[in-house]
Amino acid sequence: MDIEKQLQWAKDFREKLDREEVEHFSPDKRYEVDKSEVFIPTGLGNTRVLEYRPKISGILPVYINLHGGGFVVGSADGDDPWCPLIAEEAGCVVYNVDYRLAPEHKFPTAIEEVYSVAKYLFNNALELGVDLNRIAIGGHSAGGNLATAVCMLNIDQGNEIPFVQQILDYPVLDLLTKAEEKPTFKDAIPIDVATMFNVCYLNYSDEAKNPLASPVFAKGLDRMPAALMITAELDSLANEGRVYAERLKEAGVSVYHKEYKDLPHGFNFSGVDFNAALDSWHLMSSQLKKAFGT
Repeated sequence: MDIEKQLQWAKDFREKLDREEVEHFSPDKRYEVDKSEVFIPTGLGNTRVLEYRPKISGILPVYINLHGGGFVVGSADGDDPWCPLIAEEAGCVVYNVDYRLAPEHKFPTAIEEVYSVAKYLFNNALELGVDLNRIAIGGHSAGGNLATAVCMLNIDQGNEIPFVQQILDYPVLDLLTKAEEKPTFKDAIPIDVATMFNVCYLNYSDEAKNPLASPVFAKGLDRMPAALMITAELDSLANEGRVYAERLKEAGVSVYHKEYKDLPHGFNFSGVDFNAALDSWHLMSSQLKKAFGT
């Protein structure tokens, strides 16, 4: 499919999502944090980032959050209700990145952009009032892919940023296996949509073999940071999450894996089980708190 057709598909799909009325979950209490919109210089220009700073003093650790959306849809604003919970409970500054989307910006643009954001935070830690030795990164669905890919890229670049934790929330980790060959469930990502996400993200199909696109096939994982892996039993991506968690463990990486039973992809943003959704966000916060030593 040529780029013009990809652009049209993405435009139509984004408009379709905007029209749909979906009830999204939000926390059951108000978290008092200072929220601001900042623009961080990267190789692509300025990247919009939403910052959430808890009302506590001192040099604080950092969590970089990456939204989901198949690399094609979504924005940092979609995670806005939950970032204050993480900031307050984990005692950290959350930087919620509005990375550039495909097909306008294809692989590996978003990975490099997020890595540039992470380097900026690391290099300007004193000015920002954050701890350069306590930086974590994570994301949801496609954001989880980007998060672990950024950790890989960081290692390839000399491991300058000492990531202490990666949060992988039902991540897509295998772009090589066709969507129709993955398990299917009633509320799973539709096969045609999952296929188009990959088409829009990659420059060509063989690019799916690149470990930065399909982290489940990466080698030499022993230097990766500790990981929290969250999977949902009724998610077509669950198996690749399980496999990646085991591969990290085999490489000697500390992994905490929790699978939420009888729940689909995206269960902690919308769905039928608010208690499970809330539990997952508290789990992310508690794992970050442990990693930061706060």
